[in-house]
Amino acid sequence: MAELTSTSGYDEEADDLFVRYEALSAPETHAHWHRLFPEPPMHTLDIGSGTGRDAAWLVSLGHSVLAVEPVETLRTGATRLHPEAGITWLEDSLPNLAATRARGETFGMVMMNAVWMHLTAEERAAGMGRVAALMALGGRLFMSLRHGPIPQGRRMFDVTGYETIALAARHGLVPISHIRKNSIMAENAAGGVEWTALVFEKTT
Repeated sequence: MAELTSTSGYDEEADDLFVRYEALSAPETHAHWHRLFPEPPMHTLDIGSGTGRDAAWLVSLGHSVLAVEPVETLRTGATRLHPEAGITWLEDSLPNLAATRARGETFGMVMMNAVWMHLTAEERAAGMGRVAALMALGGRLFMSLRHGPIPQGRRMFDVTGYETIALAARHGLVPISHIRKNSIMAENAAGGVEWTALVFEKTT
């Protein structure tokens, strides 16, 4: 059996993911931290954009979005589903984010929704510094960590909020929100899936 990677399972499940993710309301999904979003217009980096639901919503709020998605099936489908002019799609991935860094841009807001727990400890250590370096001073990072049973064919780690806060602190990222919440997806909630939602601000 091939070794699982951070993107394992997503290509095979792409059709189902488009149905499931697009059925969820972006405002409801992000209600717990929406009040902490920077005022638009803000240049936003959405790492692991998936179906493009969140990127499209952020554009509707007045932001511009660089949508980074490594899974080709998701990225090409999302491009067709969400052709908004304010979204720029890019093939790239953590921990290197080489294509993103090559653009020479900085961002006032970064989204990493349901991404971080797919990375190994080594990848997280490398990735946090690269994400922080892409952020403007005063920029905010929004990230969620999944806890609970691991779906078959996926690679996930139970990463704690406190571990993530300690890692972020090395790169000038200060936590301004740290909450634990139930999944809004009925099947996940029934299976015991919970989320840690973290918001950081870059201070140095």
